Amino acid sequence: MDDMDRKILRLLQEDSSISVSDIARQVGLSASPCWKRINRMQTDGLIKRQVAVLDADKLGYGLTVFVSIKTGEHSADWLQTFAKTVEGMPEVLEFHRMAGEVDYLLKVVVPDMRSFDLFYKNLVELTALSEVTSRFSMETIKDTTALPV
Repeated sequence: MDDMDRKILRLLQEDSSISVSDIARQVGLSASPCWKRINRMQTDGLIKRQVAVLDADKLGYGLTVFVSIKTGEHSADWLQTFAKTVEGMPEVLEFHRMAGEVDYLLKVVVPDMRSFDLFYKNLVELTALSEVTSRFSMETIKDTTALPV
């Protein structure tokens, strides 16, 4: 990956709907070599997918919750089952296995506290967990998917 690829990636991270010809013009390439670079980066897996970033508040998902989970179980089979359970929960935007005091961290978005309560009850009923701690976001200060390329 060279500086030209990085310029292209920065533009795509700002707006993935930008046309190849607009990208090419902004980075100083003709359209065909620009398209080839984008295609190569997609084939190589640098560009995983292109999506629309939605406004959670405007869609009625006004509550963001970070759920810390401790478990006494650490087997591969348990993790596979737990991961499959969490992956089936559309409220979970992110799911991380952690180092340190907690084992897993979930980023959850729901419309309101009642919806979170239903999510929480479902989570603890489906899987045996030692400790579940929820932290509620009061304000999003920074929210980006752009990597510093």
